[in-house]
Amino acid sequence: MVPRDLIDTAEVPGGDPLRLFRRGSDFMIVLDRNELMNSRMSGSEEALAEMTIDRLRVPAPHLLIGGYGMGFTLRAALKRLDGDARVTVSELVPKIIDWARGPMAELAAGCLDDRRVEVVLDDVGAMIRHGRGGYDAILLDVDNGPDGLTRPGNDGLYSMRGLAAARAALRTGGVLAIWSAAPDAVFARRLRDADFAVEEVGVKARSNGKGPRHVIWFGTKR
Repeated sequence: MVPRDLIDTAEVPGGDPLRLFRRGSDFMIVLDRNELMNSRMSGSEEALAEMTIDRLRVPAPHLLIGGYGMGFTLRAALKRLDGDARVTVSELVPKIIDWARGPMAELAAGCLDDRRVEVVLDDVGAMIRHGRGGYDAILLDVDNGPDGLTRPGNDGLYSMRGLAAARAALRTGGVLAIWSAAPDAVFARRLRDADFAVEEVGVKARSNGKGPRHVIWFGTKR
């Protein structure tokens, strides 16, 4: 077994620290004993971007991605979008971006320097609250989904107030896409109660169709 080496630690505002590990050519971001991200599991994060863009009906959309993670969602989006599209990436933890430009630069493959991309070091909840009618899609891969792990402050994203703010930040026909590590029937009902047309899709963690089953909700603003 190749040993797992600790590369760095990142402080999370209002939460426990994240640790970046490397084992051979693979990277892992870990919270306490929970592995939040692994560079070998990208399928559901890529599907978050691809399936959202498939649901949009505008030629050059503006996407807000909440949580850079390891950049799988951003890179998948850039492959699907044309040159006039815009992608704003909101990342609360500056070291996540430092890791993407440093030890994980090969994995990032220059996506943060794409001219269509703007990186904002801020809470995605704040950006949603100030983005009234500004986005064609909001993609949230924050804190493992509605049943969060990293910081209690993220719970507000998935409350009725948070969903109302997301709806207000979307243009008509816009899509709120939410990644989750597991199903959550209570949250799915809440999303419908927030006046979204809701579709729930199960996706596999790995791009080869293997691994754990994750969930993506697509809420369309009517």
